[in-house]
Amino acid sequence: MQKKEIINYLNALRLERWPRSFAIYIGTFSYFLFYPNSIEISVEFFLRLFLSFLFTWGISTANYIINEIADAPFDKHHPIKRTRPLAAGKVKASVLYIMFFGAVGFSLFFAYLYFGKIFTIYLFSLLIAGFLYNIPPVRFKDIPFIDFISESINNPIRFLIGWFAFSKTVFPPWLLLIWWWFFGMFLMIGKRISEKRFLGADQSGAYRPSLKNVSEKSLRIAMIFSGLLSFFLILLFGIQYKILTFTIFSFVLLGGLIWIFIIINGEKGELEEPEEILKNPFLSIIIFVMTFIFFISLYIEKVVK
Repeated sequence: MQKKEIINYLNALRLERWPRSFAIYIGTFSYFLFYPNSIEISVEFFLRLFLSFLFTWGISTANYIINEIADAPFDKHHPIKRTRPLAAGKVKASVLYIMFFGAVGFSLFFAYLYFGKIFTIYLFSLLIAGFLYNIPPVRFKDIPFIDFISESINNPIRFLIGWFAFSKTVFPPWLLLIWWWFFGMFLMIGKRISEKRFLGADQSGAYRPSLKNVSEKSLRIAMIFSGLLSFFLILLFGIQYKILTFTIFSFVLLGGLIWIFIIINGEKGELEEPEEILKNPFLSIIIFVMTFIFFISLYIEKVVK
């Protein structure tokens, strides 16, 4: 295999998306903020951090391989994604399947050996979610509204992976988990709105069937609904657990959600390339500030108090 072929196969793996696997550390950090006495700085502590990321990255890579194969017929309708390795005929699906089984086998086998059953179950759930989203006859990504509902479920799954990298049996608060799901859904719907504007009504439907008979207005309504639900969930969490700073944070979150909604649906929104929508500097700053306040709230209530 020549160097150019190797590069094409590496591009098909989409290894550059490795930072997304860092999302598991939100679950890990939340666990230690709820149970600060569980922290024991040692070699094993850092090894668990590294291996939980590595195995999640492996399963995510496997899902990207499946996406590369399943989406090849649709990518030809996208002005940018038509250049993806398989869609452009630069790689062979048979080789990608071998890489898929290698990534899955390595990740699940060693995850079970090191972390045990519970962690591996949630890691496997991330793989199954990718199957249901990408592979016919289910292929949730082609079903209106179910598309972004099912894709954003990866948020709570990654949260659970990070949480159970250290927790043995304790399950995280459901309200916190569901909030993280709807917050991710809010951002995902924003991406769908951007895709519809970027590609136009006809081409967006050909590229992503779930957008074919869905209007931009209905997507906006869904975005508002998921945003408001995200706000009320975190507000309810703060009230239920009597965490004043969490209650305050919910209103900071609401302000951030409104600003994100305005950015995506503004006059310049249609100029955003959909794959880059979450890289908007204003969105990045807002998300960073909200996340920072989120963890400071937990720290004040669970450690300082």
